[in-house]
Amino acid sequence: MAYLLQQLANAIPLAALYAALAFGYAIAFAVTKRADITYGAIFAFSGHLYLLIAHIGWDRFWLILPAALAMGAMVALIGGVGAGATVGQLVMRPLAKVSPNAMIVASLGVLMVLMEGARLASDTRELWLPPFLNRVVVFWRGGGFPVTLTLIQLINVAIMLAMIVAGTFVLSHTRWGRIWRAVADDPLAAELAGTNSARVFVTAYVSAALFASICGVLATSHYGTMDFGAGLLFGLKVVLIAAAGGHSNPLRSAAGAAVIGFAETLWSGYGPIVWRDLVIVSALVAVLVMSRRERVVP
Repeated sequence: MAYLLQQLANAIPLAALYAALAFGYAIAFAVTKRADITYGAIFAFSGHLYLLIAHIGWDRFWLILPAALAMGAMVALIGGVGAGATVGQLVMRPLAKVSPNAMIVASLGVLMVLMEGARLASDTRELWLPPFLNRVVVFWRGGGFPVTLTLIQLINVAIMLAMIVAGTFVLSHTRWGRIWRAVADDPLAAELAGTNSARVFVTAYVSAALFASICGVLATSHYGTMDFGAGLLFGLKVVLIAAAGGHSNPLRSAAGAAVIGFAETLWSGYGPIVWRDLVIVSALVAVLVMSRRERVVP
């Protein structure tokens, strides 16, 4: 019983990360209507920026650790959102009306630029953060087996859930949310009603980039590093996990992604971990294929 509770506790941070990433991705997908692995690249790129700038602040500017981390987080958010704004305005918006293949190829090119740029800036060194906020919080003790999470995990979960709640409120109760839904449903009709659909497109893409950047900083703070191949891995994974709840609704997409986070952790705890990614991705592909509806892509 205690082991199961610990596995469920371990799943909460991963489920929150997947949910926040899927929520942000669905905001952009609603206006692009195209699979886009650039989102995962921005997630990893912000994590790399966070590592690099925090390392520079600590090693060269002799800042104390909280100041170095704060400087790294600020630059990472600016860099991630800036990359999202640039890609959304100059690459994705023109290509979204061309063809799905053009946008997929472009997203792969953007991913390579961001990941290789991060690798070169880091001089191909795998940087690590020192452990912080690792105090263990005990939730339950039974038979000498405590169920625990660390403080950094709890803080990350709280921030990610707050992001989802805030995003849901904005999309459901603000003027921008109504405009976003109008453009997502029919951009031409929204244009005829006086809405600048191009501006809404870029704003949605920047909003998604903000979610990805915050998640990149939080995930890097938790794990201590960010792998150079994480952009492609998370780009593909987010496209699939967001589909678990449906791309059309960010909140349902987040809920479906959270379920995948729990399933992935439970498989790691009870099944052969070497087969985890194959089983989870295969299940996601099966769900995506079975739920697919034929439609005409304009």
